[in-house]
Amino acid sequence: MALQTRTFFHEPTSTFSYVVADTAARRAAIIDPVLDYNAAAGHTATASVQAMVTYVRECNFSLEWVLETHAHADHLSAAQFVRRELGGKIALGEGICAVQRHFKSLYNLEEGFIPDGRQFDHLFRDGETFRIGKLDARVMATPGHTSDSVTYVIGEAAFVGDTLFMPDSGTARCDFPGGDAGRLYDSIRRILSLPEATRLCVCHDYAPGGREHQNETTVAEQKHANIHVHDGVSREEFMKLRTARDKTLSVPVLLLPAIQVNIRAGALPECEGNGIAYLKIPLNAPLSKE
Repeated sequence: MALQTRTFFHEPTSTFSYVVADTAARRAAIIDPVLDYNAAAGHTATASVQAMVTYVRECNFSLEWVLETHAHADHLSAAQFVRRELGGKIALGEGICAVQRHFKSLYNLEEGFIPDGRQFDHLFRDGETFRIGKLDARVMATPGHTSDSVTYVIGEAAFVGDTLFMPDSGTARCDFPGGDAGRLYDSIRRILSLPEATRLCVCHDYAPGGREHQNETTVAEQKHANIHVHDGVSREEFMKLRTARDKTLSVPVLLLPAIQVNIRAGALPECEGNGIAYLKIPLNAPLSKE
Protein backbone atom coordinates (compact mmCIF):
# COMPACT_ATOMS: atom_id res chain seq x y z
CA MET A 1 0.00 0.00 0.00
CA ALA A 2 1.47 3.35 -1.11
CA LEU A 3 -0.12 5.70 1.43
CA GLN A 4 1.40 9.16 1.66
CA THR A 5 0.19 11.93 3.96
CA ARG A 6 1.23 15.58 3.65
CA THR A 7 0.24 18.02 6.40
CA PHE A 8 -0.52 21.73 5.98
CA PHE A 9 -0.92 24.12 8.94
CA HIS A 10 -3.14 27.21 8.89
CA GLU A 11 -1.63 29.29 11.67
CA PRO A 12 -4.40 31.91 12.09
CA THR A 13 -6.91 29.21 13.05
CA SER A 14 -4.46 26.55 14.34
CA THR A 15 -5.94 24.14 11.78
CA PHE A 16 -4.26 21.15 10.16
CA SER A 17 -5.33 20.10 6.67
CA TYR A 18 -4.13 17.00 4.89
CA VAL A 19 -3.42 15.62 1.45
CA VAL A 20 -3.76 11.83 1.54
CA ALA A 21 -2.55 10.02 -1.56
CA ASP A 22 -2.08 6.64 -3.16
CA THR A 23 1.28 7.42 -4.72
CA ALA A 24 1.21 4.35 -6.94
CA ALA A 25 -2.16 5.19 -8.48
CA ARG A 26 -1.52 8.98 -8.33
CA ARG A 27 -4.90 9.55 -6.67
CA ALA A 28 -5.49 11.81 -3.67
CA ALA A 29 -7.97 13.35 -1.23
CA ILE A 30 -7.80 16.66 0.62
CA ILE A 31 -9.13 16.77 4.18
CA ASP A 32 -10.42 19.96 5.88
CA PRO A 33 -9.06 22.70 3.57
CA VAL A 34 -9.16 26.25 4.99
CA LEU A 35 -10.21 29.48 3.30
CA ASP A 36 -8.36 32.56 4.52
CA TYR A 37 -10.78 35.03 6.10
CA ASN A 38 -10.06 38.49 7.48
CA ALA A 39 -13.03 39.08 9.77
CA ALA A 40 -12.22 42.74 10.38
CA ALA A 41 -12.11 43.57 6.67
CA GLY A 42 -14.69 41.00 5.50
CA HIS A 43 -12.21 39.65 2.94
CA THR A 44 -11.58 36.08 1.85
CA ALA A 45 -8.41 34.80 0.20
CA THR A 46 -6.96 31.51 -1.02
CA ALA A 47 -3.22 31.88 -0.40
CA SER A 48 -3.11 29.14 2.25
CA VAL A 49 -5.15 26.54 0.38
CA GLN A 50 -3.30 27.38 -2.83
CA ALA A 51 -0.27 25.70 -1.30
CA MET A 52 -2.26 22.44 -1.15
CA VAL A 53 -3.48 22.84 -4.72
CA THR A 54 0.06 23.50 -5.93
CA TYR A 55 1.34 20.44 -4.07
CA VAL A 56 -1.29 18.16 -5.63
CA ARG A 57 -0.44 19.47 -9.10
CA GLU A 58 3.32 19.17 -8.59
CA CYS A 59 2.85 15.56 -7.49
CA ASN A 60 0.68 14.91 -10.54
CA PHE A 61 -2.11 13.56 -8.34
CA SER A 62 -5.70 13.35 -9.52
CA LEU A 63 -7.99 14.57 -6.75
CA GLU A 64 -10.90 12.25 -6.01
CA TRP A 65 -12.29 13.65 -2.75
CA VAL A 66 -12.55 16.83 -0.70
CA LEU A 67 -13.37 15.44 2.74
CA GLU A 68 -14.76 17.46 5.64
CA THR A 69 -14.70 15.99 9.14
CA HIS A 70 -17.64 18.25 10.15
CA ALA A 71 -19.07 21.73 9.58
CA HIS A 72 -16.33 23.67 11.30
CA ALA A 73 -17.02 26.57 13.65
CA ASP A 74 -13.50 28.03 13.66
CA HIS A 75 -12.67 28.49 9.99
CA LEU A 76 -14.32 28.79 6.60
CA SER A 77 -14.00 25.77 4.34
CA ALA A 78 -12.10 26.10 1.07
CA ALA A 79 -13.81 23.03 -0.40
CA GLN A 80 -15.40 24.93 -3.28
CA PHE A 81 -12.09 26.48 -4.32
CA VAL A 82 -10.38 23.08 -4.21
CA ARG A 83 -13.09 21.48 -6.35
CA ARG A 84 -12.93 24.30 -8.91
CA GLU A 85 -9.15 23.97 -9.16
CA LEU A 86 -8.71 20.20 -8.93
CA GLY A 87 -12.09 18.47 -9.18
CA GLY A 88 -13.14 15.79 -6.72
CA LYS A 89 -16.33 15.21 -4.73
CA ILE A 90 -17.06 17.26 -1.60
CA ALA A 91 -18.22 14.90 1.14
CA LEU A 92 -18.89 14.63 4.86
CA GLY A 93 -21.15 12.71 7.24
CA GLU A 94 -24.92 12.52 6.86
CA GLY A 95 -25.29 14.17 10.28
CA ILE A 96 -24.86 17.48 8.46
CA CYS A 97 -28.62 17.52 7.84
CA ALA A 98 -29.34 18.08 11.54
CA VAL A 99 -26.74 20.86 11.63
CA GLN A 100 -28.30 22.48 8.58
CA ARG A 101 -31.79 22.36 10.07
CA HIS A 102 -30.67 24.12 13.24
CA PHE A 103 -28.67 26.84 11.53
CA LYS A 104 -31.21 27.45 8.78
CA SER A 105 -33.53 28.53 11.55
CA LEU A 106 -30.89 30.56 13.40
CA TYR A 107 -29.83 32.46 10.27
CA ASN A 108 -33.37 32.62 8.86
CA LEU A 109 -31.99 31.36 5.55
CA GLU A 110 -33.89 31.59 2.31
CA GLU A 111 -36.57 29.00 1.49
CA GLY A 112 -34.36 27.73 -1.32
CA PHE A 113 -31.82 26.42 1.18
CA ILE A 114 -32.95 22.83 1.70
CA PRO A 115 -31.40 21.19 4.79
CA ASP A 116 -30.98 17.71 3.34
CA GLY A 117 -27.27 17.79 2.48
CA ARG A 118 -27.79 18.33 -1.25
CA GLN A 119 -25.17 21.09 -1.16
CA PHE A 120 -22.55 18.34 -0.89
CA ASP A 121 -21.63 15.79 -3.54
CA HIS A 122 -21.85 12.88 -1.14
CA LEU A 123 -23.00 12.19 2.43
CA PHE A 124 -21.30 9.29 4.17
CA ARG A 125 -23.15 6.79 6.33
CA ASP A 126 -21.54 5.32 9.43
CA GLY A 127 -19.41 2.37 8.35
CA GLU A 128 -19.44 3.32 4.67
CA THR A 129 -16.29 2.47 2.72
CA PHE A 130 -14.72 4.24 -0.23
CA ARG A 131 -11.39 4.38 -2.02
CA ILE A 132 -8.65 6.84 -2.76
CA GLY A 133 -7.00 5.18 -5.71
CA LYS A 134 -6.54 1.67 -4.36
CA LEU A 135 -6.42 2.76 -0.72
CA ASP A 136 -9.30 1.43 1.34
CA ALA A 137 -11.00 4.07 3.50
CA ARG A 138 -13.76 3.74 6.08
CA VAL A 139 -16.05 6.29 7.69
CA MET A 140 -16.75 6.22 11.42
CA ALA A 141 -19.54 8.46 12.67
CA THR A 142 -18.06 10.11 15.77
CA PRO A 143 -20.68 12.62 16.98
CA GLY A 144 -20.48 14.48 20.25
CA HIS A 145 -18.56 17.62 19.38
CA THR A 146 -21.18 18.10 16.66
CA SER A 147 -23.85 15.79 15.30
CA ASP A 148 -22.09 15.52 11.92
CA SER A 149 -18.55 14.71 13.11
CA VAL A 150 -16.86 11.79 11.36
CA THR A 151 -13.48 10.08 11.44
CA TYR A 152 -11.84 8.84 8.24
CA VAL A 153 -9.81 5.65 8.70
CA ILE A 154 -7.40 5.36 5.79
CA GLY A 155 -4.77 2.65 5.96
CA GLU A 156 -2.98 2.89 9.30
CA ALA A 157 -4.13 6.49 9.87
CA ALA A 158 -7.35 7.98 11.24
CA PHE A 159 -8.30 11.61 10.65
CA VAL A 160 -10.33 12.52 13.72
CA GLY A 161 -11.32 16.14 13.09
CA ASP A 162 -12.02 17.96 16.38
CA THR A 163 -13.10 14.85 18.31
CA LEU A 164 -9.67 14.40 19.89
CA PHE A 165 -6.75 16.79 20.34
CA MET A 166 -3.19 15.92 21.29
CA PRO A 167 -3.11 14.08 24.64
CA ASP A 168 -2.06 17.20 26.60
CA SER A 169 -5.03 19.13 25.18
CA GLY A 170 -7.79 16.56 25.71
CA THR A 171 -10.99 16.56 23.74
CA ALA A 172 -13.40 18.73 21.79
CA ARG A 173 -16.06 20.90 23.41
CA CYS A 174 -19.67 19.70 23.36
CA ASP A 175 -21.71 22.87 23.85
CA PHE A 176 -22.41 23.58 20.18
CA PRO A 177 -25.86 22.75 18.73
CA GLY A 178 -26.08 18.98 18.52
CA GLY A 179 -23.17 18.49 20.90
CA ASP A 180 -23.37 15.88 23.64
CA ALA A 181 -20.64 14.88 26.08
CA GLY A 182 -21.94 11.33 26.48
CA ARG A 183 -21.98 10.77 22.73
CA LEU A 184 -18.48 12.23 22.48
CA TYR A 185 -17.21 9.75 25.08
CA ASP A 186 -18.79 6.87 23.16
CA SER A 187 -17.28 8.13 19.89
CA ILE A 188 -13.83 8.44 21.42
CA ARG A 189 -14.01 4.90 22.76
CA ARG A 190 -14.77 3.75 19.20
CA ILE A 191 -11.68 5.54 17.94
CA LEU A 192 -9.58 4.12 20.76
CA SER A 193 -10.74 0.60 19.85
CA LEU A 194 -8.65 0.85 16.68
CA PRO A 195 -5.24 -0.88 16.75
CA GLU A 196 -2.93 0.86 19.21
CA ALA A 197 -0.39 1.77 16.52
CA THR A 198 -3.03 3.65 14.49
CA ARG A 199 -1.86 7.19 13.72
CA LEU A 200 -4.44 9.76 14.85
CA CYS A 201 -4.25 12.95 12.81
CA VAL A 202 -5.94 15.89 14.54
CA CYS A 203 -7.52 18.97 13.00
CA HIS A 204 -6.31 21.47 15.62
CA ASP A 205 -3.51 22.00 18.07
CA TYR A 206 -3.20 25.05 20.29
CA ALA A 207 0.29 24.22 21.60
CA PRO A 208 -0.31 24.45 25.37
CA GLY A 209 2.64 25.70 27.38
CA GLY A 210 4.25 27.12 24.27
CA ARG A 211 5.43 23.78 22.90
CA GLU A 212 5.74 23.18 19.15
CA HIS A 213 2.50 22.55 17.28
CA GLN A 214 1.83 18.86 16.76
CA ASN A 215 -0.69 17.10 14.57
CA GLU A 216 -0.19 13.39 15.10
CA THR A 217 -0.47 10.96 17.99
CA THR A 218 -1.47 7.30 18.31
CA VAL A 219 -4.27 5.31 19.86
CA ALA A 220 -1.84 3.97 22.44
CA GLU A 221 -0.69 7.47 23.42
CA GLN A 222 -4.25 8.72 23.76
CA LYS A 223 -5.30 5.76 25.89
CA HIS A 224 -2.35 6.30 28.19
CA ALA A 225 -2.10 10.08 28.44
CA ASN A 226 -5.16 12.02 27.21
CA ILE A 227 -5.90 14.43 30.03
CA HIS A 228 -9.68 14.11 29.64
CA VAL A 229 -10.35 10.55 28.51
CA HIS A 230 -7.39 8.23 29.18
CA ASP A 231 -8.08 4.62 30.10
CA GLY A 232 -9.82 4.44 33.45
CA VAL A 233 -11.94 7.59 33.00
CA SER A 234 -15.62 6.60 33.18
CA ARG A 235 -18.36 7.98 30.96
CA GLU A 236 -19.91 9.79 33.92
CA GLU A 237 -16.57 11.30 34.99
CA PHE A 238 -15.90 12.52 31.48
CA MET A 239 -19.36 14.04 31.08
CA LYS A 240 -18.97 15.93 34.36
CA LEU A 241 -15.51 17.21 33.40
CA ARG A 242 -16.46 18.14 29.84
CA THR A 243 -19.69 19.91 30.82
CA ALA A 244 -17.94 21.95 33.51
CA ARG A 245 -15.12 22.92 31.19
CA ASP A 246 -17.46 23.92 28.37
CA LYS A 247 -19.15 26.43 30.67
CA THR A 248 -15.87 28.34 30.86
CA LEU A 249 -15.28 28.58 27.10
CA SER A 250 -16.03 31.57 24.91
CA VAL A 251 -17.90 31.31 21.61
CA PRO A 252 -15.35 30.83 18.79
CA VAL A 253 -14.64 34.13 17.05
CA LEU A 254 -15.52 32.81 13.60
CA LEU A 255 -18.47 30.57 14.49
CA LEU A 256 -21.23 32.79 13.06
CA PRO A 257 -19.41 33.68 9.82
CA ALA A 258 -18.04 30.16 9.33
CA ILE A 259 -21.05 27.93 9.92
CA GLN A 260 -23.26 29.63 7.32
CA VAL A 261 -20.56 28.99 4.71
CA ASN A 262 -19.65 25.50 5.84
CA ILE A 263 -23.23 24.16 5.83
CA ARG A 264 -23.22 25.16 2.14
CA ALA A 265 -20.17 22.96 1.45
CA GLY A 266 -17.91 26.01 1.56
CA ALA A 267 -19.99 28.08 -0.86
CA LEU A 268 -20.26 31.79 -0.13
CA PRO A 269 -23.73 33.36 -0.23
CA GLU A 270 -24.81 34.46 -3.68
CA CYS A 271 -23.94 38.02 -4.66
CA GLU A 272 -26.77 40.51 -4.38
CA GLY A 273 -27.78 43.06 -6.98
CA ASN A 274 -24.74 45.21 -6.31
CA GLY A 275 -22.38 42.29 -6.98
CA ILE A 276 -21.40 41.86 -3.32
CA ALA A 277 -22.04 38.79 -1.17
CA TYR A 278 -23.10 39.25 2.46
CA LEU A 279 -22.79 37.10 5.55
CA LYS A 280 -25.58 37.24 8.13
CA ILE A 281 -24.93 37.72 11.86
CA PRO A 282 -27.96 37.06 14.09
CA LEU A 283 -28.03 39.59 16.90
CA ASN A 284 -28.85 38.58 20.49
CA ALA A 285 -29.98 35.14 19.36
CA PRO A 286 -29.21 32.14 21.61
CA LEU A 287 -26.85 29.55 20.18
CA SER A 288 -28.88 26.86 21.87
CA LYS A 289 -28.33 23.13 21.47
CA GLU A 290 -30.72 21.05 19.44
